[in-house]
Amino acid sequence: MDKIWHLKRFNFFTCLSQSEMLEFSRHAIEKRFKKKEMIFIPGEKGDKVYLLKSGVVKISKYSDNGKEIILAMVNPGEIFGEMALIDKGPRENVAEALMDSYVCIVDRENFMRYLTRNPEMSMHITKIIGLKFKRLGQKVEDLVFRNVYQRLAGLLLHLVDAYGYDKNGKTYIYVKLTHYDFASLVGSTRETTTATLNDFKREGLIDFDGRRLVVLDRNGLEKRAVN
Repeated sequence: MDKIWHLKRFNFFTCLSQSEMLEFSRHAIEKRFKKKEMIFIPGEKGDKVYLLKSGVVKISKYSDNGKEIILAMVNPGEIFGEMALIDKGPRENVAEALMDSYVCIVDRENFMRYLTRNPEMSMHITKIIGLKFKRLGQKVEDLVFRNVYQRLAGLLLHLVDAYGYDKNGKTYIYVKLTHYDFASLVGSTRETTTATLNDFKREGLIDFDGRRLVVLDRNGLEKRAVN
């Protein structure tokens, strides 16, 4: 029942009956991945779909010279590795746990069987894939039309909304990211990203508590995101 409770947190399962949910749960394998552990890597067979139960997972792509671009961060209740449903080819991206994470893993064939039997669930998955492509398109636009200050300020605002919590009048981001991670998320170099973060700190917009980023002035970041 615990597995079913967690599966119900995924919106695309709401159209399944209790018996269908129970049947689906029998095909789902739960696995714990430690922080920085790889979940899949390029070249691996794309025959599984992943459902994040807890933690945070980053999806990245590496250039030929080893530069990383973080394409997305996956949160609890979200699906990843879903390209296996439309492409049987090998994986092209890397999925890595940013913190200790629990994942439900389902074989592609079992997942496809439910999509075939349930058009509403299939529509949900189609919308999710379309939304992810839209986000990637927005990321490309940001790289072309926005400077690093705007991109980084926009990223910090997104992180506050997704991972922020208030403490003593400040907003902490509970996901610990390195300067290299920030650089990979905004498509810049680590050196430029570090300099930009230091500028934001001098302006009183942010601060650091160890490796945890603290947002002091959200309104200031919002202005930085557009100017």
